[in-house]
Amino acid sequence: MELINVVPWGRSFEEYQAMFGLSEGDLSKRILGCGDGPASFNVEATDRGCQVTSCDPVYQFQVDEIRRRIDEVYPEIMTKMRQDADKYIWESLSSVEHLGEVRMNAMSRFLADFEAGCQQGRYVSASLPSLSFSGSEFDLALCSHYLFLYSDHVDGTAHLKSMRELCRVATEVRVFPIVSLDGEVSKHLDQVMTALSGDGIDVTLQPVNYRFQKGATEMLVAKSV
Repeated sequence: MELINVVPWGRSFEEYQAMFGLSEGDLSKRILGCGDGPASFNVEATDRGCQVTSCDPVYQFQVDEIRRRIDEVYPEIMTKMRQDADKYIWESLSSVEHLGEVRMNAMSRFLADFEAGCQQGRYVSASLPSLSFSGSEFDLALCSHYLFLYSDHVDGTAHLKSMRELCRVATEVRVFPIVSLDGEVSKHLDQVMTALSGDGIDVTLQPVNYRFQKGATEMLVAKSV
């Protein structure tokens, strides 16, 4: 991975709760956040006494490098969001400017925690479809805004390998969203669900309360039986 190809965009603890329907019971589990990037979920959950490990290939870089990259791409992302504003629901996030504040606050909290979190083993440099964790090391794995969203960039084989790997390291996997960047249900979803069912994994689509990208109203839940 080259940092110049990374577009850091971190989400907050509250967003994770809504995206994945996280209950207090869920938050007491051993949680893996896969592809968390500069989200503040880990630091905020840790402050609440939760046991969370985040993995992302961007964690191979130093905090100052990640900070510089955030500063480089933030204006570009904001310009893009203004251009595509009609693709989103401006309710919990009331405007592009409000979105920017929430995202930058989340990323700032991540940056302040990153070095300590690395030392504590809470941030691990790893990427799908091959993770360095043991089988069933986690009770719950969360994957936000990577699988299915980038259906035109990640092929069906990689989607299935990634889902099988997540199901290997966690007894339950939740993925949000299941729509691609165009707001339509991912072309890989049916194939992945059928294959996982064939593996003996219980797969369902469940509604979530999070509303931002139009069409993104459900998460994929995969549970090892």
